[in-house]
This record gives sequence, C-alpha cells and structure tokens, in this order.
Amino acid sequence: MDRAGARLLLLACLAWTMASAADPPGMVLIPAGEFSRGRAFAWSDYDVAWYPNPAKDDQPVRTLKLDAYFLDVSEVTQSQYAAFVKATGHAAPYNGREGKMPQDRGGYPVADVSWDDANAFCSWAGKRLPTEAEWERAAGPDRELTSKNAVYNQVNGPSTVCTKDKNPFGLCDMIGNVWEWCSDWYGREYYRDAPAESPMGPEKGMYRVLRGGSWFDVPKLFLSTSYRSWARPGERSPTIGFRCAKSLP
Repeated sequence: MDRAGARLLLLACLAWTMASAADPPGMVLIPAGEFSRGRAFAWSDYDVAWYPNPAKDDQPVRTLKLDAYFLDVSEVTQSQYAAFVKATGHAAPYNGREGKMPQDRGGYPVADVSWDDANAFCSWAGKRLPTEAEWERAAGPDRELTSKNAVYNQVNGPSTVCTKDKNPFGLCDMIGNVWEWCSDWYGREYYRDAPAESPMGPEKGMYRVLRGGSWFDVPKLFLSTSYRSWARPGERSPTIGFRCAKSLP
C-alpha cells in the first residue's frame, strides 16, 4: 500500500473510532483515566464515645484506572420503564395501580425496583448497570449540597429528573433523588482489596451496592459521592432507582 492509501486508511479508522465513540442518545462519555476513589474526610461520628467502630468501608483512598464508558445522563424514568414493561411483559413496580405504570409521572425516576428489575431493564436497552467504581468516577468529588444541585431532605418523594444543576460530567442527580443500583456485590473490605484497574466487585455476596443517597436523606453522611450503601438484590423501596452504563464498542 502506498503512502496515500495508508493515509486514507488511517483517516477512515479515525472516523470510525470517532463515530463509535459518539455519545448514544441520553448518555455521556466518561473518558478513560485515573481517579481517586474513597472518602478523604473524617466523619464527625469518629469522636462519639458510644460509637467505637464507625463504618470505614469507603477507605482507604486509592488511585484507580478505568476504561472509557458511557453513562445515562439521568436516572431511568417512569416513562422509560413503562416502555420496557410494555415491550417485555415485565412486572410493573408494585406502587403502580392495578399492576400498571403511573400515567402522570413519566419524568420522575422509576423506583420500587429490585436489582434484578434494574439489570433486566439495562439488558433490554442494550446497556448494563455501572460498576461501583464507574459510578464513583462519574459522580466526581463531593460538592456543597444546595437546593440548586441536589434533591434531598424531602418528604413527598423524588423530583422529576434533571431539575437540578448537572455535575462536571454533565450528569443529573448523581447525589439525591433516588439511590442507584450498581452491578457489584457489596464487600466491606473491597476498597482495600480491589484491583487497581477496572474493578468489577467481589465474585459473590449477600448484598448489592447502592450509591448516591435519595430524596429522603439529609446531608453529611449518605449524600456524598464516596458513601457506600447496600441492600439485598430483591429489595424494593420508594427511595431506590437506577441508571444504566454502556461499554465502548
């Protein structure tokens, strides 16, 4: 192949790469790179005499490396989940009247979904649940919480998605609104033991990871980008929803 042909082939490859990396609808590209995972600040509970062993499962702080991936801009909405229910016959969340999706809350995040429900939706959509490491990378460092950037400390449920300021990656509601399922099994010591590149979580466990806090929570603890929560895979709660991720081609 002559030099001109090689140049055309290179340009074609570059064009294919750029087209392949174009953000799918409703998703944002989180670029490959390193980030610092874990909580770098102390809880006030450390000084409480009657609480001798506060949770430290989000330590130590370590530098991790991840491949690039896509992440949904928003939590999966009621209308998106309704399309899944209609197309597949999957059961609607139990909060729907007569087993049907609510008709007047399409822009709200779907909730009362188990890990299996969330995983099934993401698979149907050609996506997957994010790993815990991917979630924390996309959430970014902690920001001061205000009514402009997060939905929290409410009594009447979540708000419609993307009513608050987006984070630096262009993502909505990474903190607050609803807790979000991750693909990982929960491991108390996993932040210490995880591989330094693209950790996938423990091979087995009893609980699945939840991240981000919800509309019901108050600041300081649950509403941080490093706080780790967990629930049994079958747990369904009005505070739990999810968003999907997608690997690059």
